[in-house]
Amino acid sequence: MPVRWRCPARFIMKILVGIAFVLIIGSLASALVFLMRDKGRSNRTVQALAFRVGFSILLFVLILVANRLGWIQPTGIAY
Repeated sequence: MPVRWRCPARFIMKILVGIAFVLIIGSLASALVFLMRDKGRSNRTVQALAFRVGFSILLFVLILVANRLGWIQPTGIAY
């Protein structure tokens, strides 16, 4: 009997969010390495931090779109 996916969009969203977090942390780590090695002589630190900001904005927009399309649902946790 073949395995059916209940909601592949949710699974894909989990994968995409995980990849985005890895890219954000990787960019932050590379900025630290460039900062320590270059000691301010190049723009690689600034570029790595700019990529981090871009990845963060992309993740935020992705979450907003996924919520709008119904791929993810709010948990309803009271604050």
